Amino acid sequence: MPIIGCIADDFTGATDVASMLVSAGMRTLQTIGVPTTSLDDDVEAVVVALKSRTLPADEAVTQSLEALAWLQAQGCEQFYFKYCSTFDSTPAGNIGPVTDALMTALGTDFTVACPALPANQRTVYNGYLFAGGVPLNESGMQDHPLTPMTDANLVRVLGAQTHQRVDLIDYATLSEGSEAVEARIQALRSAGVGIAICDAIDTQHLHTLARACRHLPLVTAGSGLALGLPANLADRLPAAGQADALPAIAGREAILSGSCSRATLAQLEHAREHYPSYHLDALALADDFEGVIAAALELAEEHLDRGPVLLYASASPEDVRRAQEALGVAEAGALVERAMAEIAQSLVEHHGVRRLLVAGGETSGAVVNALGVQGLRIGPSIDPGVPWTTTFGTPAPLALTLKSGNFGARDFMTKAWGMLP
Repeated sequence: MPIIGCIADDFTGATDVASMLVSAGMRTLQTIGVPTTSLDDDVEAVVVALKSRTLPADEAVTQSLEALAWLQAQGCEQFYFKYCSTFDSTPAGNIGPVTDALMTALGTDFTVACPALPANQRTVYNGYLFAGGVPLNESGMQDHPLTPMTDANLVRVLGAQTHQRVDLIDYATLSEGSEAVEARIQALRSAGVGIAICDAIDTQHLHTLARACRHLPLVTAGSGLALGLPANLADRLPAAGQADALPAIAGREAILSGSCSRATLAQLEHAREHYPSYHLDALALADDFEGVIAAALELAEEHLDRGPVLLYASASPEDVRRAQEALGVAEAGALVERAMAEIAQSLVEHHGVRRLLVAGGETSGAVVNALGVQGLRIGPSIDPGVPWTTTFGTPAPLALTLKSGNFGARDFMTKAWGMLP
């Protein structure tokens, strides 16, 4: 039976945490949504991917509790609520409300919160989250179209969302080792603190924190903490092997992107130098949806035999604001998601695409739902937090990678294909 059960609040975040567990030697399966049947795969970890980050808080809580109940039924012993390394949410949630609900359901009075992933330049120092070496609210996340982050102080951000008292386990304590962290945890619990924001400015801090959390029924974090948890279970894991092995899948290749993050925009700039591309403008989609889709697919069919094609709706913050002002924030986002879903479905069903790279959390959710993906087997990482996977539940298996908008090096979209079997 699986040992660790993860609940992720979006699809790219789910593959992110799954890839970290795989890299540390745990065979890991990712489901899309809460399954209706029992698990029959031989794995040590299961990640349930939800699309709950931007739902109303009560809906996010309901879905998360359903995921928890299913994971408990599969025999999982420790639970992990995974959110983005940019901690993005609204003042009403959903990180706080979901954490509160999971703590109540598990009967625990304490957990940790640590979005840090130093390998991707996400660090927490004295409770402040840094992205790319600058405070979160200066990193570009202040312009996020759905969950803008204007405050880098995580104690303050989370404190506004939760019923728990929130305090800090700082980097100095983490640098003293896991015993010092455990002592700090006990002191915080005795003082009535329910959630501790945890600093982490290097990967060793994450391993130290993971060791100190080995007896907690619930941890909440970005994907970084998953690097250290398997070490707590070394005597229960199989001998070293190919936890990330995937079968070879042949077929045409395509890139779909709806992310507007700085990292993805740089990756698109690089990819356009190498691949035929088509830009789906949100205002053009509103004016002639079917015409824009047809034009994108026509370009794809013309070039697919010669390698990957790039179809993207990503845009600069200025262009995003212009579309949102004209169409409304929700309407603009929904229009792009619908377009990407229809394109993905057509590429797979009518154009022979079997290897697909998708950028953006909301875009990834729309694509996997359109393709009917029930779950993913996790394979090798392209960059930290972004693995190749193969699908199950689709009529034929697909090679699929779901990239969080802020993840990946500039050459991510070009080097990815050489890492597939």
